[in-house]
Amino acid sequence: MLNKFNSLFFFFSSSPANVMLDPETAHPRLILSEDRKSVRWTDAEQDLPPTTPQRFDASSCVLGYQGFTLGSHYWEVEVARGRTWALGVARHSVPRKGWIRFQPEKGIWAMGRCRSRYRAFTSPVTTLPAPGETGRVRVALDYGVGQVAFYLSEREPPVFTFQKASFGGESVFPFFWVGRGSHLRLCP
Repeated sequence: MLNKFNSLFFFFSSSPANVMLDPETAHPRLILSEDRKSVRWTDAEQDLPPTTPQRFDASSCVLGYQGFTLGSHYWEVEVARGRTWALGVARHSVPRKGWIRFQPEKGIWAMGRCRSRYRAFTSPVTTLPAPGETGRVRVALDYGVGQVAFYLSEREPPVFTFQKASFGGESVFPFFWVGRGSHLRLCP
């Protein structure tokens, strides 16, 4: 009962974050909307300026523009289409070059969908119960406690929670992985 109370408290006590996507971090196959609130996969790589240190060059990822070093925050993402995506948070120092592993040890706390399976990207990966079609996912971060929780729409309790995440005093940024044919949109 206490655990359910804690997850309800966490769900309702966080501040909504106005997340915008950072085009400097976006993989060349990702198209960001003009308002930087949505991202989709494209089959053709964009002709972007030479690779910058911030840009993901192999994994089709993008980070949010603003990072967090304290407080409780949440943002909601509409999964407009696609069967391959992940959402969560990443440390500022997450590797951007080459293929990256979505693991807490690598600075990424995420959950997502890979074809028909939902997974928490733990070590090893945790397969989650299939919730049916997911329209919206809430990512809730409590930096001070070291907790990242994922809620599917208004469902309780969270579908998965990373407990005791070690951010190492670094800023953490909203993290998005967009697979082929996927389209993610940040909700107002």
